[in-house]
Amino acid sequence: MLIPVILINSLAIGFLILGFIKNRKKTVQSLKIAWKSFTGIVPTILSIIVIIGLIQGFVSEEMLVKTMGQDAGLESLIITGLLGAIIHIPAIIAYPMSASLLEGGASIQIIAVFITTLTMVGFVTLPLEIRELGKRFAVIRNVLSFVTAILIALLMGIFLG
Repeated sequence: MLIPVILINSLAIGFLILGFIKNRKKTVQSLKIAWKSFTGIVPTILSIIVIIGLIQGFVSEEMLVKTMGQDAGLESLIITGLLGAIIHIPAIIAYPMSASLLEGGASIQIIAVFITTLTMVGFVTLPLEIRELGKRFAVIRNVLSFVTAILIALLMGIFLG
């Protein structure tokens, strides 16, 4: 993981230096715009982190396994999808967590909808998405992502279940 980080940061610094060489005034202006954008988004990002932390503190793995059992129907699929959309944890945490849920008795369909909504639907990040992309786009994207997650889970159940 260290090599990609070094590579990406080296490229960014290299292009920044290239920008200074090519046109110092525009580069400084771009950095000012980027800083203003960054400082404007920080309060929203911090509130998202706090909300995610609180939600994860209230939702236990045992509760998730009970909701995600092998006999889970469409109702459990939707509930699990909503949990995934609300919790919104990073994929790097979701995959091992899903493996332990699968070992604990959760169905393939439930794991599929859980991972898909975790990564595609952002209830907690919706205010930020609305502010940056517009209400109509953000809502449509999240609704379509949720429906797609349910369809993916149903297909996974057909082909792998």
